[in-house]
Amino acid sequence: MPPIEVVLLIASVLALVSILASKVSRLLGVPALLLFIVIGMVAGSDGPGGIYFDDARLAQALGVTALALILFSGGLDTQWAPVRPVWRSGLSLATLGVVVTALLVGAFADLAFGFSWLEGLLLGAIVSSTDAAAVFSVLRSRSVRLSGSLEPLLEFESGSNDPMAVFLTLGMIQLLLNPAQSLLSLIPFFIQQMGLGALLGLAAGRLSVIVLNRIKLEAQGLYPVLSLTLALLTYGLTASLGGNGFLAVYLAGLILGNSDFIHKRSLTHFHDGLAWLMQIVMFLTLGLLVFPSRLPAVIGPGLGLAAFLILVARPASVVLALALSKLDWREKTMVAWVGLRGAAPIILATFPLLAGIPKSELIFNLVFFIVLVSVLLQGTTIPLVAGWLGVGKPAVQPAGAPLELTSVAGPESRLVELTVAPGTAAVNRQIVELGLPPGALIVMVCKGEQNIIPTGALVLEAGDRVMMLADSASLAEARQKIESDRGTETAADRLQIADEGPPTTDS
Repeated sequence: MPPIEVVLLIASVLALVSILASKVSRLLGVPALLLFIVIGMVAGSDGPGGIYFDDARLAQALGVTALALILFSGGLDTQWAPVRPVWRSGLSLATLGVVVTALLVGAFADLAFGFSWLEGLLLGAIVSSTDAAAVFSVLRSRSVRLSGSLEPLLEFESGSNDPMAVFLTLGMIQLLLNPAQSLLSLIPFFIQQMGLGALLGLAAGRLSVIVLNRIKLEAQGLYPVLSLTLALLTYGLTASLGGNGFLAVYLAGLILGNSDFIHKRSLTHFHDGLAWLMQIVMFLTLGLLVFPSRLPAVIGPGLGLAAFLILVARPASVVLALALSKLDWREKTMVAWVGLRGAAPIILATFPLLAGIPKSELIFNLVFFIVLVSVLLQGTTIPLVAGWLGVGKPAVQPAGAPLELTSVAGPESRLVELTVAPGTAAVNRQIVELGLPPGALIVMVCKGEQNIIPTGALVLEAGDRVMMLADSASLAEARQKIESDRGTETAADRLQIADEGPPTTDS
């Protein structure tokens, strides 16, 4: 073990190079994760860096921690209003779609490359989840967005499909280690994993809102520490009790992100920056863990499995999972094509290594190769395919709020940011026509890069961000008009408002 100052020097240099490489990824139109992995490979024992690293246990620990925090940040950033119309389709992709992908890849590995049925299913389970973070980094870098409900659908799928992939991977490892165990024995395991994960995740999200709003910390800098602690506590407690920690931490972030709590804007920015740091740490570590000299041996089966996954398994899973959705064939084709594989499969590939599963090293190298092919092929062609299918639209980078706004309107009022959702009563209407309650005042509207102090004649459009000063009673009605679908307010909406806690001091 080198001296700690050397470790810190090497780590900081690799992180700095990765940050600078993210700028290059925008120019090249490839996901930044690919460059992070390549940097790790170059710095590793087979590259000019010469850093020898083969500690799969440490890599797994770092990867699991990083993935948990990334999922928490993803849930925190996911707005429920645009996701609500497509949540059933997204959940179907995250469950049925993952299972179908695993089954098809497993069968292909069994028939074409000499894997046993369970070994093939293990490989299929590992590569069954997608990484939409890579997708959206490509779309932003190439100034392309997906039209309609495609973006919220993919966002929700990517945040919710890792738990199913984790369950299948752990289940297949159990069956390989205990050949006498039946497939039916996985049913109680599934109920335990998903049931505890969902229950504890929802409870942790609600509790986090209460804790953040009522703990009254003297030092403002302790709030990011508190929110980070709550995220790690959610994952650690759930996993220790036998539940799916990834599902729990994502749901906790989702509940928290769709509630009002103190220092919401600054805490969201903190977790976004932390998620980027975790991505860099995770991809660099995984890049260091792989030995590039061993990859040529898996080029043949790797290309075959990658082609089958991209061209057969993913499209088939999308067709089955979205059979009841209203998406047309062009939109389903786009959903199938953006099924990029990212860090999660590589992290899951370390589980067989540590469990001592036969062919675990081969599986790890195959998974790594499949991820590289997926990112290179799909990641670089997403804007082109979106144009061919006619489901793309020009991307507009929204401007951030010009200031960290702070409420000064008394104990019963709070300053919140609402986003005008498509299909709501506010779209294409003047502010004066909304019939907002007397306790709600719109103080600023952000339209793209413009920050406007509005008059009653200002017309709101889908995607506009509204800074509103409102008391708790008026906020419920205003949110219904601006963020919710047309129609009556549900009991769940009223419960969410009731649980939002005391006023925020920033938004």
